[in-house]
Amino acid sequence: MEFVISHLVKSYGSKQVLRDVDFTFEEGRIYGLLGRNGSGKTTFFNCINSDIDFNSGEFYFRINGGEKILVMPEDIGYLVSTPTVPEFMTGREFLKFFIEVHEEIKPDRTIDEYFDYMMVPEDDRDRLLKDYSHGTKNKMQMLLNIIAAPKLMLLDEPLTSLDVIIAEEMKNVIRNQKQGRITIFSTHLLDVAVDLCDEIVLLHNGRLEPIDKNNLGDSDFKEKIIAALRDSEDD
Repeated sequence: MEFVISHLVKSYGSKQVLRDVDFTFEEGRIYGLLGRNGSGKTTFFNCINSDIDFNSGEFYFRINGGEKILVMPEDIGYLVSTPTVPEFMTGREFLKFFIEVHEEIKPDRTIDEYFDYMMVPEDDRDRLLKDYSHGTKNKMQMLLNIIAAPKLMLLDEPLTSLDVIIAEEMKNVIRNQKQGRITIFSTHLLDVAVDLCDEIVLLHNGRLEPIDKNNLGDSDFKEKIIAALRDSEDD
């Protein structure tokens, strides 16, 4: 399976944020979407997630190099840097409600097994979500996407503001979840992209440009990437 973006364009008035974006993402790989703050990463994700309209272009899944399949809302999981959870519920109530509302989901684990997988402490599971740390709220947001098992995962700066331990735990979860789906991980941090991602794509002046990850150990090459990011137009 591939996720194909063809000639995607998005403008806000006279300002063109995405300029003829044309790229193919492959199943089973984590793609680092690297760009400066304000480069258009969130706009790009919001277009794919149908949160905003775009001016022209299309995107779709492609099977066996040929058949086009329309992207449906349930095919997409979207994780944002600032988690939004119903703070009047406990963690357990939230997961139970999510599973009951989405009757199409067939869980392959118990709720406590899901908690265990995400390393949510036992004493947090029956506490109100309003009392969760930022990192544990992020884990809950990620857990919903694991349960729903979407074909396409959009991760928009999900490690921002997390402490070192939770950030490493989240990286391991993301790595373990990449098989059978396409994962696009946006970040403005080059080192995070190099550490976590199989492929790196630069969002530069409204276009996607692939980067040879093997060259990233070369200091001169890194300087070129940083220079390109510095020259990128703001959103």
